[in-house]
Amino acid sequence: MAALVPVINMAVRHEIYTGSGASPVNILFDANWQLMAMLNVLLVVMCACIIYNSEYADNAIQKMRMLPVHESGMYFGKSALIILMCMTVLLIEACGVVFCIDYWFKGNRGDWDLLFKSFVYEMVLIIPAVLFSLFIASAFKNMWTALGTGVVCVFMATMLPAGNFLLSLFPFAMPFQIFTNTKADNISNFIIAAVIESVVIIIMEFLLIKIRRLSE
Repeated sequence: MAALVPVINMAVRHEIYTGSGASPVNILFDANWQLMAMLNVLLVVMCACIIYNSEYADNAIQKMRMLPVHESGMYFGKSALIILMCMTVLLIEACGVVFCIDYWFKGNRGDWDLLFKSFVYEMVLIIPAVLFSLFIASAFKNMWTALGTGVVCVFMATMLPAGNFLLSLFPFAMPFQIFTNTKADNISNFIIAAVIESVVIIIMEFLLIKIRRLSE
């Protein structure tokens, strides 16, 4: 669905975009990425909730704890699964953007490198959202509570002022950042922040696992 957003937008309003003279990648990300990013993050939230709901149902997660596997290892496995899914989704979306550039902008040499960097950047920034979604889903046995919490966080992220760097570090807000609109220094800062946030969320998950074991 997200991959179709730039295609449909260009099909309806291509005269506006092709006549601006700016870089096609910049035009397409400016016009479409906010909606595409929101769909991506909502997908991540739903997948995290479904994965944990299937484990909480019929006390399956208690049975899994009896296996010779660490619960933290299962968390990493779920994270890897959703991150792989995100890579696939972003690849499909990249194909949609490539189609728009090739069809309406007749290709543009020099833009393919920028397109690659943009999607790699988005992949890095969505990882904290993946880990945080799984953390929320693991904290609630009721899938609808976890889903509602995640959706509220996503829509809260869409309302945060994009120009405020500190507020933009909220895990669900980071995927909305656009590579072409970000200064070089801030790009590095966002990447470093994504790594730090990922480590912090993993530590939070480990603490949650220990607390839950003690309470049970």
